[in-house]
Amino acid sequence: MRILSLFAALTCAVFASGCAGYRVGPVKPLVMENVESLSVPTFENDTLIPRLEVLAANSVIKQIQQDGTFKVTGSEKADAIVEGKLTQIRRRGARSVRGDVMASKEYRLRIELEYTVTNRVTGERLMHGRIAGSTSFFVSGNDVNQDERQAIPLALEDAATRLVSRLSEGW
Repeated sequence: MRILSLFAALTCAVFASGCAGYRVGPVKPLVMENVESLSVPTFENDTLIPRLEVLAANSVIKQIQQDGTFKVTGSEKADAIVEGKLTQIRRRGARSVRGDVMASKEYRLRIELEYTVTNRVTGERLMHGRIAGSTSFFVSGNDVNQDERQAIPLALEDAATRLVSRLSEGW
């Protein structure tokens, strides 16, 4: 009987030690561990396509809310401020039209942005980097620009997902 109770205690100790480093809840990067709330002002736009500043900021805010690691608030109450700049938009042909290799029917759209996360109180730069989001789209008619404008929100959403993943998980 004594051996059986010793074996049970040893088994419990082995199983309990496997959870020794486990934490419940979000695991933020070290530089973001004291940050609970973020503010996302309107992004800057260095591209030639107008009116993307608010769309990019709204995509990031939506992804922060969906992730749930940080709370989105105004700049006067936030622990940190996420500032961004749209730097480049590129469209490349991905699939050509059968019989005409110079014309494309599918394109790949890539949007690049720079971001900086700054501590609101101290002014210390917590994170800085570049993120790219991409999507593909097909040309439905003769207006490639119209189809590209419809694909831009999808590429911005992909970039915002990657940015929030880097903020909340570190990668």
